[in-house]
Amino acid sequence: MIRARWICVCFALVTSTACKQENPEPLEHATAPAEPKAETPPPPSETPPKAEEPPSQPQAIAAPADVATPPKDAAKTASGLASKVLTKGTGKTHPGVNDKVKVHYTGWTTDGKMFDSSVQRGEPAEFGVSQVIKGWTEGLQLMVEGEKRRLWIPAKLAYGETPRMGAPAGALTFDVELLSIEKAPEPPPVPKDVAKAPKGAKTTPSGLAYTVLEKGKGTVHPKATDRVTVHYTGWTTDGKMFDSSVVRGSPATFSLSQVIAGWTEGVQLMKVGDKFRFWIPGKLAYGDHPRPGAPAGALVFDVELVAIQ
Repeated sequence: MIRARWICVCFALVTSTACKQENPEPLEHATAPAEPKAETPPPPSETPPKAEEPPSQPQAIAAPADVATPPKDAAKTASGLASKVLTKGTGKTHPGVNDKVKVHYTGWTTDGKMFDSSVQRGEPAEFGVSQVIKGWTEGLQLMVEGEKRRLWIPAKLAYGETPRMGAPAGALTFDVELLSIEKAPEPPPVPKDVAKAPKGAKTTPSGLAYTVLEKGKGTVHPKATDRVTVHYTGWTTDGKMFDSSVVRGSPATFSLSQVIAGWTEGVQLMKVGDKFRFWIPGKLAYGDHPRPGAPAGALVFDVELVAIQ
């Protein structure tokens, strides 16, 4: 994605494709709490008051007997994911990688220790199928609404053997119930000129090329220090879509000073309502050898400027 952001999905923290992470905005009017008023202590009682009992913690959900190893009748995929249907669903369709889902789940390490459970919290989780660990992204697409399935996820499809602080290490086992699917909008078609800017495109001294797809009614251009709201879709030059606010159904808002150089320059050429296509060379994007998860080389974006803040 253009903007760095952390997506916290109960058991999974993952980053989307990003350039720079924005700092949280400070509170504008923080006030100190008032001084407490002194109170006259009550007279001592002949019998000391009973100490308050600490609130009871909900008990962990017991691990299944086969938590450590999938049984012989479990289905296995080429990636190493194993799964078994516990309760058949009533749905007819499977979620796609761009869809959103609502689930109930419980997760255990292979020694039977529960580390997370929406069931215990009494509140299902909602998230994008592509916004969680790989084992979940693959496993959810095997399911239909109403289905409950057990997933045995190898470490390489979870958080790894030496994960970030707070995440469980090694292979994991989950019981997942798929409650509902929210289908994503259809992705925009790949531009016919995705591989190379056409002859009619304008090119700036930096190497950024662009064409105007639609003209808006705005009258001012954003500055590099402004925040903007946009809808966009991005492709690699071989036509592979790697990110789209259109598919997510939600525009993105960010500061123009905190995105890739091609965006900082290009969006300043636009006015509200404009829709541009940008051909951004690798040096103005994430480079030819970017960090893991970011697309390499030249990129193409369709961008609609929704608002300037």
